Amino acid sequence: VGNHEPLKVTRRAGDDFVVMSADDWEREQETLYVLQNTNLMKQIADSVKTHTDNEGYKPSKKEMSEITGL
Repeated sequence: VGNHEPLKVTRRAGDDFVVMSADDWEREQETLYVLQNTNLMKQIADSVKTHTDNEGYKPSKKEMSEITGL
């Protein structure tokens, strides 16, 4: 496990740039995709509201046992 701290490189001539791990970059790209996708953001907002209002799907005891037994 590495530091995962991005490294900002400042150049005398030209634009600065950032060096980061490939895993961190991929996660950033996934986050940007979700944030820019209106349909996904609406689904997330609807899901949060359903959860907050306690109106979500409630698994049976048998289903919970199967889920937690994995």
